Amino acid sequence: MSGTLIAGKARWAILLAVTALVLVAAGIYAVGAYQRFEESRASASSVGVSAGQGLPKVPFVLFRNTASGQGYGNAATVPLSAPGGTRAVSEPECDRVYGTPETVVCLKTNRGLVTAFEAVVLNSDWQPQRSWPVPGIPSRTRISPDGSMIATTVFVSGHSYATAGFSTATEISLPGGTSGNLEDFALMVNGERLLATDRNIWGVTFVPGNSDAFYATAASSGRIWLVKGSLSKKTLTAVHDNVECPSISPDGTRIAYKKNDGGALAAHWKVAVLDLATGQETVLSEKRSVDDQIEWLDNQNLLYGLADDAAAGDSNIWKLGTDPGSQPGLFIAHAWSPSVVR
Repeated sequence: MSGTLIAGKARWAILLAVTALVLVAAGIYAVGAYQRFEESRASASSVGVSAGQGLPKVPFVLFRNTASGQGYGNAATVPLSAPGGTRAVSEPECDRVYGTPETVVCLKTNRGLVTAFEAVVLNSDWQPQRSWPVPGIPSRTRISPDGSMIATTVFVSGHSYATAGFSTATEISLPGGTSGNLEDFALMVNGERLLATDRNIWGVTFVPGNSDAFYATAASSGRIWLVKGSLSKKTLTAVHDNVECPSISPDGTRIAYKKNDGGALAAHWKVAVLDLATGQETVLSEKRSVDDQIEWLDNQNLLYGLADDAAAGDSNIWKLGTDPGSQPGLFIAHAWSPSVVR
């Protein structure tokens, strides 16, 4: 009996020793990977960059810089008139950015012993004005045209909209506080309130000239809707099916969005545009799967990010006209999360 106990203890001791070695090796690998990443960020950038500048005074595009080297992962800008020119790179690292002429919102990951996620509001000199924790992995963000409202969407489980069982948290921050999670708003479908507990809300876009209204995506029980929201009434009303990550045009007449034509298990998102007055949907010519919240360059052209298959961690911003025959073209290389600021 005592021999059995001794053998059992020996096996436990061996198991604990092996576990400890694995944990130490994982820690050494993680530290080494982080050091290699920091060294790569300190090397010369693969594109022309400048540092230490505030937001431009002319119309510009704000985005996340994904060019290797100095400034990788940082917020950056280029003049709208010269998207391929030298980019001004800021200090803040961001996973998602969006801006106005005076304000930038940066969703970011703070890595450490315990990884945390945060929304930071920056002024035109890139100085932090306020911040608050967000409960998951950054996904989408938007600012209302007047800068008074900020919407954030994060993943609280799952890392992709193509993941079965993903869950999101979406909030709108107001000057006096927050609206709370939009899942607490009354979701109205065909005139009746939907009370299902599996609701997800994501991808807010603010209506120009209307401080009470916004659009977003709502999903429940396998169905997906474009919903129009009211902050004062705390309601979300379904107005169209199968619209994900909506983005309203500058003139407020159309919604651009991604539309899944690949099914729940193999999502493939087409780019589409909805005329809000007529309900007419136009699916555009982009053949690649676009998992992004589209940005309007102007009333006739769209911008969106796509991962660069040739380089891990890199992406590019593409331009596509809203005419059905328009073909996509590269707009900004090594960039992600576009925001057009005038």
